[in-house]
Amino acid sequence: MIARRTVLAGGLAALAVPVLAAPLTYPITPIAIGDGVWMVAGADEPILRANGGAIANITIIATSAGAVLVDAGPSLRYGEALVAVAKQLTGKPVARVYLTHLHPDHTYGDSAFDPAIVAATPALTETLKREGAGFADGMYRLLGDWMRGTEIHMPGHAITADSETVGDRSFRMLPLAGHSASDLALLDTKTGILVAGDLVFNNRAPSTPHADLPKWRTSLDTLKALGHRAVVPGHGPFDPTPTTAIAQTREWIDWLEGALTRAVDDGLDMVEAGAMPIPPRFAGMKAARYELQRSVSHLYAGIEDQRLPRVDKR
Repeated sequence: MIARRTVLAGGLAALAVPVLAAPLTYPITPIAIGDGVWMVAGADEPILRANGGAIANITIIATSAGAVLVDAGPSLRYGEALVAVAKQLTGKPVARVYLTHLHPDHTYGDSAFDPAIVAATPALTETLKREGAGFADGMYRLLGDWMRGTEIHMPGHAITADSETVGDRSFRMLPLAGHSASDLALLDTKTGILVAGDLVFNNRAPSTPHADLPKWRTSLDTLKALGHRAVVPGHGPFDPTPTTAIAQTREWIDWLEGALTRAVDDGLDMVEAGAMPIPPRFAGMKAARYELQRSVSHLYAGIEDQRLPRVDKR
């Protein structure tokens, strides 16, 4: 008779045999969008193990002092790949990394950089101190080995002025809010390209886990009035026009708030609200159903509190 311990030992030994698999690598293909400016397009999908969490757009800008990155991607592995691509494009190392907001698909690649060159608003840095560890836990659960070695670094450079200069490039700093409590957009004054972070989505449904829709509308109004030439959205393709993606983002969040409010008034539960029809004008928008259902989970309870107050609180 074989002892139970022997069987268990054999099973554990079998589990210890390494499984050979293809190395985890991020295919980074920069697209030239202006004089010394490139966009690395993220996958228009949810964060999945298949895409390694590389769903956010990243901007690379050449300056005489070195490359400037706007956002850093989801992991140490992705940040390291960005280092190599930026050096290949610009012939110089990375001089500055600007983080636009707290969400991990944009921030956790900062593990690959000296914190001294990573820049954020003071408000964003405080948010990352509070919430960074929790986001890291979630990303490790979602992505496994893609995240190996990733530890978010607190930005070492505080954005406190309305403009910054790196080498021969000047950038207008736009600390705003709405998609999250602390959003940063920046305008490259040389090309007129606005890098909007997740304040703007293009042909990809906006996400709302930390959204304040009234503040988001105000920020979109600010961006629309800048006089810029083109927009790098946080997700979705480059917008070569100044306002198409901004207007589409505004249209979605206006529809979303109105539709969810009507659903509450009609007595729909959350499952029914997530299944509501999406207007034909959004038919080409990636992840529309997915983001609608997520937005129900993010926003519905708050709308119910507003529209259906407790009888003892009236």
